[in-house]
Amino acid sequence: MSVPTTESLDRRRFLTLSGAALGAAALSGCAASVDDGSGGSSKGDSTTLTVMCEKDDIDIKAAQQALGVKIRFLQKDPTKLNAMLAAKTPPDVVRGFGATEAPYFAARKLMTDLDPYFAKSTVLKPADLDPVNDLWRYDGSKQGAGPRYGMAKDYSQDQMFWYRTDLFEAAKLELPSDTEPLSSEEWLDLGKRLVKRRLGKVKVYGMNITGLGSFSPLMAMTASAGGSLFTEDLTSVDFSSPEALKALQWYLDYTKADIGPSVVNPNPDGWDWPTYQAGRMAMAGDGYWFGGAIGGDPKVAEVSRLAPAPQLGNSRVSTCFSATGFWIPTEAKNKDAAWKFFEWFFGKEPAEGRAAAGWGIPTLKSLRPKMPQGKPYQKQAFKVQEEELTHFSVLPFTPYAQLTSLDGVISKVVPGAVKSGTSAGKVADELNKQMNDLLAKGKEVLG
Repeated sequence: MSVPTTESLDRRRFLTLSGAALGAAALSGCAASVDDGSGGSSKGDSTTLTVMCEKDDIDIKAAQQALGVKIRFLQKDPTKLNAMLAAKTPPDVVRGFGATEAPYFAARKLMTDLDPYFAKSTVLKPADLDPVNDLWRYDGSKQGAGPRYGMAKDYSQDQMFWYRTDLFEAAKLELPSDTEPLSSEEWLDLGKRLVKRRLGKVKVYGMNITGLGSFSPLMAMTASAGGSLFTEDLTSVDFSSPEALKALQWYLDYTKADIGPSVVNPNPDGWDWPTYQAGRMAMAGDGYWFGGAIGGDPKVAEVSRLAPAPQLGNSRVSTCFSATGFWIPTEAKNKDAAWKFFEWFFGKEPAEGRAAAGWGIPTLKSLRPKMPQGKPYQKQAFKVQEEELTHFSVLPFTPYAQLTSLDGVISKVVPGAVKSGTSAGKVADELNKQMNDLLAKGKEVLG
């Protein structure tokens, strides 16, 4: 299977869905389903497997041939998924983010416990699973323990960043270290030095921190400063703590500086790759997975390098924001066929293709040797990534609200605050108020 823009589409779609206009953006062009031309219906004893994902996630013809089933494709759409789950007519397989969605759906008993399937599988063996897959586990109170409810297809440490050496050299700036992370302040300063404007408008972004929304980076920066955005029981957030306030101030400074895409001025391209490829973004805050896109353009690959995740404080944190993969709903009608899809997608040709192309770190340990090192930029990225893995950490996510809702609050509050010059403290108070209201309602639903 070719591996075009699997992980990249992830982030483009995620950015689109995490803004304030969730409803309209999510529903636009997404409600209709398509298939291989058969109309999505079963003929005779043939099984039709409904898969909700991004269109380029799977080669439908290859999947049908390998699995002996019909594949009915549904465009990934959180609003439509929630409606289907409520009606108890969900897809058989759903694409999702283990890092932020597993606690939410598992707590509502909407996900199938996959432990019995893993126990019997000769393809997906628990001993071969990378620890990042534990983000898809939930024991009823905490993430990382209990049953497995899904699996990641690949992953990255998402605050690492790629940069263009040609733009650094043009600005006469020293290249970032391969081993020592920049401070967040140093990174912001570089972004200000690398930005290019014409007639008051940004022509070349200095950097981007918002490729996966805003809430996740704020979580990581708060952790790096030695704190936690969520309270210990995950029932509320506190942007007013010294560590969170420091992260929020950095985020507001970045937004006010207008040196990269933000909730005030989103990237018209929708995601980082077209902008970076065109030489209009000097530093892209995307993890190792971005190398898959870079590998498709030899000229861009020649001037691209990967750097460690910048740190806001002394607690070195380099986490995964998504752990993108698949899960099977509790009410799915074709669970055995769905598991065969799992084995094919996560353990056979598609997984081997993703690993060899550099679309993230494989989530099977046995596939790690396939990570590309043939070209200079691949060797550099692999070396930096291997060192960064020693600093990998996991940040638990709340089961009481969806990430899109929390990002939506930021998209609603921050633009007006930036325009009016509202202090970080007052912005923190408003974020606390609105997010904690959402979390309280979610907790009430769960009882």
